[in-house]
Amino acid sequence: MIVLSESPEQLEPSASVSNIKLLTEAAQIQGCTVYNIPPDFERCGTAENALWHIPNYTQETTAIWIGYIPEFERYQAIYNAALVKGIKLVNSPLQHQLVTEFDLFYPYLQGLTPESIIVKSVEECAHAGEVLGFPIFVKGAVQSRKRQGWKSCVAKNLEELETLTEWLLKLKYGSRGRAIARKCVNLRYQRLAPNGFPMGREYRVFMYNGQVLEYGYYWDGNDDLSKLSQQEEKEVLSLATLASQRLNVPYVAIDIGQLKSREWVVVEVGDAQFSGTCHIPILELWNKLKDIDS
Repeated sequence: MIVLSESPEQLEPSASVSNIKLLTEAAQIQGCTVYNIPPDFERCGTAENALWHIPNYTQETTAIWIGYIPEFERYQAIYNAALVKGIKLVNSPLQHQLVTEFDLFYPYLQGLTPESIIVKSVEECAHAGEVLGFPIFVKGAVQSRKRQGWKSCVAKNLEELETLTEWLLKLKYGSRGRAIARKCVNLRYQRLAPNGFPMGREYRVFMYNGQVLEYGYYWDGNDDLSKLSQQEEKEVLSLATLASQRLNVPYVAIDIGQLKSREWVVVEVGDAQFSGTCHIPILELWNKLKDIDS
């Protein structure tokens, strides 16, 4: 297994960078071959230059990329440049895009995740409000604004929906030109994040080819809701497996949350190469990843 890791030294210190560093160290401990790559093309110019130091492999070898979610064009460029060297990223560009952009994966998950409407302009907000009813959870096609708190994600009326949508559509990285209006559901929770966001009972499941690798509680710290009973674990992993099978993308992270009604729903999915590991045991995860082609 080859790992392409964005150099932590070239990234601003943050919780995400710490996670990148931990994942990279765990991959090395488990015997993976790690190559550092720049976090963008600002200095190197091209994907070929970014991988100049990596040797050619005579036998095609699977690779995993550790870093921030890249723009689609950058993912495609790195994928193609690596392929020339006999290195194949675990997810193809189209597979990566499918599980990264909400409007692409939503059709596969309807019935498993809260009802959602794709919004491409402020003028479309009124229709979303009529269909979904308020309050509405609003996010970008790629990322939400949970770090900014509840009020940055939830609209109680049309005016707030239009304001949040207008702001999101300006964020190229997080929205890629699309805002997502979602039926606001109530997850079970005991704690609030420092920014006031409810820390819902949610778990992240790492899957490879439809099989569970590892899973863990989504939020930092522990509370009475973080532990699953055997029956609950079965329900969470069964739903994650179903979502993974529908998506048919090799390496994917599935977030599963529990409603106050005790029903489980798919909250979000993503390319696991760029997903935070939460409470997932990293060494155990890489112990399984290093042998996925065996």
